[in-house]
Amino acid sequence: MKHCMNLPRLWALALLGGTLMPAQSQVELAQQKNCLGCHAVDKKVLGPAYRDIANKYAGQKDAAERLAVKVRKGGSGAWGVLPMPANTQLTDAEARQLVRWILSLK
Repeated sequence: MKHCMNLPRLWALALLGGTLMPAQSQVELAQQKNCLGCHAVDKKVLGPAYRDIANKYAGQKDAAERLAVKVRKGGSGAWGVLPMPANTQLTDAEARQLVRWILSLK
């Protein structure tokens, strides 16, 4: 049964396409806050893939803070006509944590 204790880590590894996150909690937070209902790491769902977001904003110094605000307040126009609803259930700290993780996925 000892090998079963690593199943959550293996699941996180599979979800990220082979890249184990520094802290598994980002995937869990994205699940808990229903982010994965509209986004996936490697493919467009309703919203863009997280890796596409990371690539689009790579090298932009203020990207993390701008995106954290957008995650909480919602927005439209950056990825097409479908607006992203506000995610007021996220704290500012949680939004920043998720965005840092997303931006690391390039």
